[in-house]
Amino acid sequence: MLKERHRLIRQGLIFIDALILSIAFLCAYYLRLHFHDFYGLDLFLNELVVTEPVAFRQYMPVLFLGVGIWCWMLSASGVYRSFRTSSFSDIVWDIAQATCFSAGFFGALTFFLKIEFVSRLFFIMFVVLGAVFLIMEKWFVVGLSRHLRKKGYNYRRILIVGTGQRAGRFVRLITGHPEWGVRITGLVDDEESKVSREFFGIKVIGLLKDIPRILREEVIDEVVFVVPRKWLERIQKSIAACELQGVKTSVAADLFDLKIARANQTDLNGFPLLTFETTVANEWHLFLKRSIDLVVSAAGIVVLFPLLLAVAALVKITSPGPVFFKQRRVSLHGRVFTLYKFRSMYKDASEKLEEVKHLNEMDGPVFKIKDDPRVTPLGRFMRRTSIDELPQLYNVLMGHMSLVGPRPPIPEEVDEYEFRHIRRLSMRSGLTCLWQTSGRNRIDFDKWMELDLKYIDDWSLWLDFKILMKTIPAVLLGIGAR
Repeated sequence: MLKERHRLIRQGLIFIDALILSIAFLCAYYLRLHFHDFYGLDLFLNELVVTEPVAFRQYMPVLFLGVGIWCWMLSASGVYRSFRTSSFSDIVWDIAQATCFSAGFFGALTFFLKIEFVSRLFFIMFVVLGAVFLIMEKWFVVGLSRHLRKKGYNYRRILIVGTGQRAGRFVRLITGHPEWGVRITGLVDDEESKVSREFFGIKVIGLLKDIPRILREEVIDEVVFVVPRKWLERIQKSIAACELQGVKTSVAADLFDLKIARANQTDLNGFPLLTFETTVANEWHLFLKRSIDLVVSAAGIVVLFPLLLAVAALVKITSPGPVFFKQRRVSLHGRVFTLYKFRSMYKDASEKLEEVKHLNEMDGPVFKIKDDPRVTPLGRFMRRTSIDELPQLYNVLMGHMSLVGPRPPIPEEVDEYEFRHIRRLSMRSGLTCLWQTSGRNRIDFDKWMELDLKYIDDWSLWLDFKILMKTIPAVLLGIGAR
């Protein structure tokens, strides 16, 4: 759970620092290669030492040795603990300590291993450049993270069940580590008298029986049960409600009989937790999925930019009204965002909705008709080829959507969902999914929901790749499009 997330962030920061130090090493080597007179000046002997340039391949072992030692010292000096809670001066001091220890240890190793081609001036340049680059990188990361936190981004929202002393320790643990990016939405208890009161600075927003309602009304990414053992029987229904809605659950107790969610045992600073979730638990896989989204969406926008301009011009020329159609949609755990499409209907389409509602060909809380009279001639072509969906690459780039995932519903549709359907919101919505490759509008609502839930239960990066490959012919041939 939170421990895995923290470990992922820590590993990412170490990787970035290793990259920064490698760049500093290359810069020092570049100076050594191209400024021979300056490089030959030995500051310790106050004389010029003429040396022949050494090939970079001979420096490779030195690079791995120096970067490895420095990253180890940065970790030992506490650079990666409580990153956002530390002041910038504290971070600079930690880097300075790590730099001094690394320089001493690295210098001693080069001496004992008799690595004679590493001169003292090259060594000094590497150490100075490395320290400066690290400080600049941390200044940028600290500034960016604090800016994002002020704007309310990059937070996971959790609901805590329990108001006892152990729950209090857990609350203090979370609030004491804001670098984990976790916000406590509220507390839940089983006593009516505690509702609306505050415990440990957090308000009790409901009872156990209110959890399904809270999950509907609030954005909750995870529910954490920190309750006495005697509560195990009481919270079974609450855990089942979280499971049905696809919300991740963690419990400081024994395993429950769950049919969908997977169980993972974790430990958070001495807090043994069992985590139940219906989606993948591997943070690295989710990180790779998001990285692919960023790369592909950015590349797609650049490559398709001429087409996007041409389509925008055609939309504007062929019918009056705006180029883009904007609509509120629902994504991960109820997050609402603005979805963008090329406008495929006439300007007054919204006003004429009531006139065509009786033509709806889909069951359930979805409106679809084959020959919608509100669609423009260009709009029919765009819908058949899915060109109208291309602006959603921007939604993918901004993190509202993913390339692959359940299609985002409108809030009014979600309000009419059956309880079991809400679990499809437990993964970020996408441009395409199993529904897109299985006939789209030719399948009924229940089958659509079944395919989305199957995707969530079987999710893997390989499944995403297969869906993307199947989507291409489905779009080109217009299979199931209306």
